[in-house]
Amino acid sequence: MTTTSRPCPRGAMRRFSLFPVLGLALAGLAISAPPAAAQRGPESVAPIAEKLIDAVVNISTSQIAKGPEGVPLPKVPKGSPFEDFFEDFFNKKGGGRVPPSERKVSSLGSGFVIDGVEGLVVTNNHVIEGADEIIVNFHDGSKLKVDKVIGRDTKTDIALLKVTPKKPLVDVKFGSSANIKVGDWVMAIGNPFGLGGSLTVGIISAKQRDINAGPYDDFLQTDAAINKGNSGGPLFNMAGEVIGVNTAIISPTGGSIGIGFAVPADTVTTVVSQLKEFGQVKRGWLGVKIQSISEDIGESLGVPENTGALVAGVTPDSPAAKAGIEAGDVILKFDGKDVTTMRGLPKLVAQSPIGKAVDVEVLRQGQKKTLSVSVGMLDEEEGNPQPAAEEKKEEPQQPSTAILGLTLAPLSDEMKSRLGFDPKVNGVIVTEIDPSSPAATKNIRSGDVITEAQQEAVKSPSDIEKAIDKVKKAGGKSVLLLVEDVKGDTRFVAIPF
Repeated sequence: MTTTSRPCPRGAMRRFSLFPVLGLALAGLAISAPPAAAQRGPESVAPIAEKLIDAVVNISTSQIAKGPEGVPLPKVPKGSPFEDFFEDFFNKKGGGRVPPSERKVSSLGSGFVIDGVEGLVVTNNHVIEGADEIIVNFHDGSKLKVDKVIGRDTKTDIALLKVTPKKPLVDVKFGSSANIKVGDWVMAIGNPFGLGGSLTVGIISAKQRDINAGPYDDFLQTDAAINKGNSGGPLFNMAGEVIGVNTAIISPTGGSIGIGFAVPADTVTTVVSQLKEFGQVKRGWLGVKIQSISEDIGESLGVPENTGALVAGVTPDSPAAKAGIEAGDVILKFDGKDVTTMRGLPKLVAQSPIGKAVDVEVLRQGQKKTLSVSVGMLDEEEGNPQPAAEEKKEEPQQPSTAILGLTLAPLSDEMKSRLGFDPKVNGVIVTEIDPSSPAATKNIRSGDVITEAQQEAVKSPSDIEKAIDKVKKAGGKSVLLLVEDVKGDTRFVAIPF
């Protein structure tokens, strides 16, 4: 299993650890040498690099960090001869602790100029995060202090900086990351380990990588050597166009092992244009909770595994709710584009213009429907935390029924109030789970409420039994349940018979 760490400190690439790969020795095989032409790499990139290197910059940041408060001063009896000694020694002015010390913390990263007249520089957000001062260092040795951070986007890790150039700076242009292919040659220029002006060459190893760094992961993967300090630097194609911003690496040691990731230029150009215009990124919003379609859920819905995005819940008064999208719908297309995976939908929605009316094709109860949705704007602020549920108290004994390893009871108004459920929630509550049953492996917990069975509302355990009988008569192997927890999060679960 791949494990990941938290975002790296400024100037350091994010680090991901992998299990060691075991080498396999092949013996007794005769392998013919490839033709001489196939052994050669690309022609020299020197003519291209000479035109680009002045546009690539080193980003140095500094901030004042406070040290620890220190240890409490020793307590001595009032009037003791040591009282004055401790006050003088520790320069005690009241408060009972040594004053915290301050120290200056510096870090390094990379960036590149995209507008030499206006002085606009692109880098990673994590390179400048928390910085009190940001200095842009150029290849010729000159320096400029950043006047303003025009904007930053934490979800794609992109930041746009403004400097005031004394003369027009050398800049670079974006190319299309959609046109780059696996196997195409690329080169990275940046500031690895603070060395500055380092160029490496490699190929695009893969596209559309999801490394769980954020909700819109769509990374280019390259084997061009990038290391700590390359963060925010450009990844160029052989035409000298920026097709990505180097952001992360996989490495057990922090050094390059030939697996690096860059934010695609097509994503960066959209983010940068919005940061320049608005100072923030305005993303489209649909208002649905979605989940992927596993094999058992697909069997219950009658659709292939990993087809579209399954709607597990709809936010009230959201664009989706107003358009008539319902829990249980499978979104197949958004604005004419196929939704091939669950993670593909948020990217399509986020890139849509705010207020645009788009067609959304859904599969509902085996029938395709096309709905028109007016795209809303995503509120980037975190939502208000859910109120904590009251401590669970002993409930009056409710008549219960055991079904598929679940002990179920009707959800009374008193139980909703005590457990913290929305009064509008209806269904049956799970009071107990047989640990040896298939239900125990489906992440259902005691206290969850089943609101639907086979996309029909549930009011009592008998409704679930009826749904099971219906599925069995149709030759099905599992029943599809819609489960809601006390926080209001909903998800579909298919439980086999």
